Amino acid sequence: MTTTSTPTPSMLRALPAEQRERLLRVAREVSFPQGARLFEEGGRADRFWIIRTGTVELDMHIPGRRAAVIETLRHNELVGWSWLFSPHAWHLGAEAATPVRAYEFDATAVRLMCQEDPALGNAVAQWVGDVLAHRLHAARTRLLDLYAPYGAGSHV
Repeated sequence: MTTTSTPTPSMLRALPAEQRERLLRVAREVSFPQGARLFEEGGRADRFWIIRTGTVELDMHIPGRRAAVIETLRHNELVGWSWLFSPHAWHLGAEAATPVRAYEFDATAVRLMCQEDPALGNAVAQWVGDVLAHRLHAARTRLLDLYAPYGAGSHV
């Protein structure tokens, strides 16, 4: 299990209050027991979540090995970004490491809201882009730690 030194950008900090409230109006509250798979790498990315309580581990399939945990997500963090970009397929897998309560969003509805309101679309794209950049760095660091001869070292 790994965490990174800087948290991923939360929706609370990334979006103006009015846009955040608009998104939360289309959310539904869901819960997952510990060990539940939220999604599998390569599956259809048709929703995303904001964690309210609990932790979710993002993992990556490694041929011939057990899936590698790339990052552990917590309160107010986004679970899933693949819903925003074609072909809308998950790039990682996700599992509830503890019992999780979250807000779930329908990806199609949110994409439509973003198309209808360019300011919202820009804010969401910026937020998800920031999360994506953070996740790519975390994945690179974690994979170096696991598989490089000397780990990630201090130059990552």
